Amino acid sequence: MSKTYIPSIGLEVHVQLKTQSKMFCACPVAFGEETNSLACPVCLGLPGALPVLNEGAIRLTLRTGLMLGCSTPPVVKWDRKNYFYPDMPKDYQISQFDLPLCLDGGVPLYDLAYPKDAQKTIARPGKVVPLTRIHLEEDVAKSTHHATFSTIDFNRAGTPLMEIVSEPEIDSAEEAVAYLNSLRQILVYGGVSDADMEKGQMRCDVNISVRPPEQKQLGAKIELKNLNSVSAVRRAIRYEIERQIDCLETGEPLIQSTRRWDDDAGITTQMRTKEDAHDYRYFPDPDLMPVLTGTMLEEVRPWVPELPHEKVERFVRDYGVTPYDASVLSSEQVLADYFEKAAAGATTPKKIANWILNNLLAVLNEQQLGIADCPVAPEKLRALVELQESGQISNLQAREVFADLFVSPDQDPARIAQAKGFEPADTGAVEAFVDQAIAQNPAQVEEARGGNDKMLNFLTGQVMKLSKGKANPKTVSELLHARLRG
Repeated sequence: MSKTYIPSIGLEVHVQLKTQSKMFCACPVAFGEETNSLACPVCLGLPGALPVLNEGAIRLTLRTGLMLGCSTPPVVKWDRKNYFYPDMPKDYQISQFDLPLCLDGGVPLYDLAYPKDAQKTIARPGKVVPLTRIHLEEDVAKSTHHATFSTIDFNRAGTPLMEIVSEPEIDSAEEAVAYLNSLRQILVYGGVSDADMEKGQMRCDVNISVRPPEQKQLGAKIELKNLNSVSAVRRAIRYEIERQIDCLETGEPLIQSTRRWDDDAGITTQMRTKEDAHDYRYFPDPDLMPVLTGTMLEEVRPWVPELPHEKVERFVRDYGVTPYDASVLSSEQVLADYFEKAAAGATTPKKIANWILNNLLAVLNEQQLGIADCPVAPEKLRALVELQESGQISNLQAREVFADLFVSPDQDPARIAQAKGFEPADTGAVEAFVDQAIAQNPAQVEEARGGNDKMLNFLTGQVMKLSKGKANPKTVSELLHARLRG
């Protein structure tokens, strides 16, 4: 390539809301049910069927807007977006056009939301991607294409669907990944959606354009569809940026269009030239009245939760953990709740955090369990850590107690330690072991006295061997330090 090009990326994220019923009828919202078992005349667009607004879906959308710092017009309305496709039999979708529920706002990009291989090279830490709007509409049916025919399942048709539209201010595939992961984290925190991409609860279309650095106007917008995972979004963006640059380098014109991502082949292929808003012939839906949002907005406001970045700041301030540890602990609402319950009343909350991050999560990962399925109650973990911190058991002994506790979570950590014979070693005996280790390792003692911490650790290990693991490493280290450097 002869020059550097500037990519501009915008995302349109469709999120199914966590409601019990559909957007305009009383049919239940469920996943995995028998095909076409959750449908009614409204879902099917039959003549004479009238829609009725789902107030719960409106409230969840307003909550999302508040979490993301959006404004809400005092009056919002619903519009008909006209187009023909087999998954929308009434030939229009009920959506919102010029008066959506939420305007402006932004999505903060969390450091741990970036791909792991990009977390050390974040170009703009703390970046917030501005939003254009959030509007509410109905989902369409699900089409499944076979070799010679297609089938349609209307169970999904009519599910409340929130569309979150960003400004084209995402600069790379890695920022797009961070945007999606951060947004999903916020939506789950707020109880708005489970946002599971495997179940189709969160779907994404990507708009990409590239331009030379001397050009201020954005290049032709190319929309990518058929993106079924966050990793696919990253791969598709990387490919499409390179494809568009190659076109500009060779003089091939780029026109506004929609392309399909083929994840197996790793390429995009053209579907159609892109329609503009006027092609959909929007007009107000005559069956639905506009909605006054003022009272509802104030009723929703108290339900806005503490967001992940706010929780990180509080964990650092109140519990003395590092910003990185706080970010990990806040990455899931369930994990954050577990930590807070375990740390409640603890003398050293930071030690609780260390145990969760370094031991508990590792065991859960080995057992292929999530934190929600953890058999060890937070209170039991706190009791275990306090046994270790008080010097009653060593770190190695604490791990053994935890292993038993994981299998038999109803037991008391102190009783497990007692049953295993993990009682504090006699202080006099420990001092004798320290003297013995010093006498047996004169060369290492001299190095330790000269400031070599590795030799101090070596001597601690020798004392632990002499005590058969019963001495507390912290006590041993303190005694050695007093003997050699006091």
